Amino acid sequence: MSEQEFQSDSLTELPIERGFPIEHINEIAQKESRAGMHYRPIYTMHKWWARRMGCVFRSIALYTLLDSETEVEVQSPGEAQTTLTDVDPSEELSQAISDVSEADPNSLWKYYNKDVTVNDKKVLDPFMGGGTSVVEASRFGAEVTGNDLNPVAWFVTKKEIEGGQTDLETLEEGFETVREDVGEDLKSYYRTSCPNDDHNADVMYYLWAKELDCTSCGSTVPLFNDYRVGKGRYDHKGKYSVYCPHCERIIHVDDWQSECTCTECGVNFEPKNGTAGHGSYICRDCGQKYSVTDAIDEQDGFGLHLYAVEYYCPICDQHPNRSKSEVKGYKPAETRDFELYEEAKAEWEDADDLNEYVPTEKIPEGAITASSSISGNDVFKHGYEEWTDLYNERQLLCLSKLLRSISQIEDQNVKEYLLLAFSDSLRTNCMLTTYTHARNSVEHIFKTNSFAPPVQTVDANVWGTEYGRGTFLSIWDMVKSGVEFARSPTERYIEDGETNETAEFNTPVGANVTLRQGDMRKLTEANEYDAVITDPPYYDNIIYSEVSDYFYVWLKILLEDEYEGFDQQRTPRADSIVTNPYLEKTAEDFESELEQSFSVIHRALKHDGVLTFTYHHSDSDSWGELLESLCNVGFEITATYPISADVGKFIQGEAVSFDIVVVARPLDETDPASWKSLRRDIYRTARRTRKQLEENRDLSRGDIGVMEMGACFREYSKHHGKVQRGGEIMSAKEVVQEIYGIIQEASDIGVEDVFIDLLDTPRPSFDDVNKLCRGTNAKPEELKEMCLYNQDDGFQLGTWDEEKRQAYIQERVNGDGGDHLSNLDKLQFLRYRYEKGQAVQNYVQKWGVDDDLRELAGRLADVTGDDAYARVLGDRDITSY
Repeated sequence: MSEQEFQSDSLTELPIERGFPIEHINEIAQKESRAGMHYRPIYTMHKWWARRMGCVFRSIALYTLLDSETEVEVQSPGEAQTTLTDVDPSEELSQAISDVSEADPNSLWKYYNKDVTVNDKKVLDPFMGGGTSVVEASRFGAEVTGNDLNPVAWFVTKKEIEGGQTDLETLEEGFETVREDVGEDLKSYYRTSCPNDDHNADVMYYLWAKELDCTSCGSTVPLFNDYRVGKGRYDHKGKYSVYCPHCERIIHVDDWQSECTCTECGVNFEPKNGTAGHGSYICRDCGQKYSVTDAIDEQDGFGLHLYAVEYYCPICDQHPNRSKSEVKGYKPAETRDFELYEEAKAEWEDADDLNEYVPTEKIPEGAITASSSISGNDVFKHGYEEWTDLYNERQLLCLSKLLRSISQIEDQNVKEYLLLAFSDSLRTNCMLTTYTHARNSVEHIFKTNSFAPPVQTVDANVWGTEYGRGTFLSIWDMVKSGVEFARSPTERYIEDGETNETAEFNTPVGANVTLRQGDMRKLTEANEYDAVITDPPYYDNIIYSEVSDYFYVWLKILLEDEYEGFDQQRTPRADSIVTNPYLEKTAEDFESELEQSFSVIHRALKHDGVLTFTYHHSDSDSWGELLESLCNVGFEITATYPISADVGKFIQGEAVSFDIVVVARPLDETDPASWKSLRRDIYRTARRTRKQLEENRDLSRGDIGVMEMGACFREYSKHHGKVQRGGEIMSAKEVVQEIYGIIQEASDIGVEDVFIDLLDTPRPSFDDVNKLCRGTNAKPEELKEMCLYNQDDGFQLGTWDEEKRQAYIQERVNGDGGDHLSNLDKLQFLRYRYEKGQAVQNYVQKWGVDDDLRELAGRLADVTGDDAYARVLGDRDITSY
């Protein structure tokens, strides 16, 4: 749709409705996804699930909040500020806003790395989750309201937002208080004898294996998937460190998947063949195979076998003659390692004063804790009933001491940042974590967004040492970096293939933000917001309430008297807009609740407001459900853009997984249309969009397909609920299925459609014939045979007044009496007779006039501007004019 057509509806078309620079965004997103700590450390302060890339939402905000009527201030970091308004259209930014188009959206992109602020813009995110949209919109100086049902999401976003106004010195003073109180005490629980000399080293990780008795011979069986300990480093690079199950030493082998000989005891074994796998375990003494969960139930739990230690020695690190492999490496567990654990265990059992600093709640049953339908695991069958069961006694002792120390910090804001670091460190400090051999590091609990009890697990250093992932020390460093970013954000961008970083922005995060915790369907604002920018939930992709309970039960210990929402046993479930088989919430429930949320958003938006959101799609059904929900409450989709797409599947017509940006506007009224008429418009829109993108953008087939979808949805949105086929109203889902087919294969697109597209092409050529025939039933030879084009004297279309084309039609009229005439033949024949002043009514009566003929006449009239195509089918006798 052109800008002029859009403005006829008295709305100012936004840049994001005209174009979006997905090539630039994806280039940054690929790097940001791998190095978020460097790009946007604010989002690494605490885990949240399915968090979108900050660069994506910054780009959405840039292209959504800026328009030709908004007062905008722009500043290159480190330079003076200028004001740009529509009063002075010669200003560079104003021109850049106007120049954005589908063919070239890049005019505004050069402001991505500028400190741009907008005046008098109000933004809402009703599903703020981890806060990406709230943070990025606030960086533009907008007045932002964020909302989420989940109290953990609310708290995480709260600390992101408050970072912009937090004093770093005060923050560091609070941390030092905690360090002096418990730092050395906690480190004392993670000591081991240094293998190089007579002193202690720091433990990075204790490696444990669960133990069960053999149900046949009674032997104790340590459960190992395989006997890898870690990938070789330093002097052992290219090898693998493995555990010998016979002498319990750590040896180095070239290939852990082949048989080896232990260099300590001389026994041959295959490190790849452990004692557990696929839910069962095997006794090495008698060969009995049995179910792990059945054995846990029958034996009332499981034991734990400490088999290896990864250490770092700060003393050896200072020694001039020690190699790196001596400073940091693996060693077998020794007697003192067992004793130290038992001492911590005994201390915990006597520490009644610490019980108030650990959760008391039972693990609630749910889709990912008690059902195999999503995660394939049932934590209760693995012997876990309470949240504290997920930790060993040493972890509970250290975590409770740390949390007690944090609770004594007087400054509430500082206390909450310390609590944030404590909460995020829980991901790597429980007995559901595993060790990633390829990276020689602990893997956090939510690698699969569920609770998956392993047979081999990791007991990490809670406070931390020089090395190690997910320690309180390392997480605290990330929290500090996040606060520093919030105070003075920078932006990384790519120029000529090189990544650059700007100077610090003057606009901090969160200067004008309001956060709410609760069901967004209870929001009452009306005609309030200029934009809603959000990432709504998607089916059963993640059961946020269940996974976030893991953090919630610890956070509430210090927050239940401070904030509403932290005074319950668990996070809200029933009101979560998500498919949840355990609560019998179906896909239909999800669709209904999502539609309710769109209705609230529609009410909250100003009449000229815009809804821009990211969404995940898996197939055409989900497109249809989304379109149905939006259109039912009065939205018109004005654009869609891909963030990522599975190109191969799109081309093959299979189910497609897309992350997309959807742009929609409130629409007062829709117009009726026949499917036949709308289908032609949709087809032409798709082909025009594809052609423009192929000619002007370097995009994949999948990316182009998504943008074609958006253009087609825009056509349909204007007629939602009023599209008739065979006397019945088509649903959005039915229309989307048709659109999907048109874009994938264009299987029913024929000669007439291609010819009309040629009529609509400026200065058409033979190359255009080839392009337009691709993916259709039409072939260039067929059009040539029908004289719809010829190249006798340059390229020429076979219009009604072209000699060869009319001769072709006349021959068929005279020879076959019209039996083999196409509708296009008939209309061009009638148009020719009309021009010559000859009678047409007898031919009209002879051939008859059906909907297809009338529709084609209308299309020809539209594309050529020649109303005579429609007039020749009139009821009265047109003989001479």
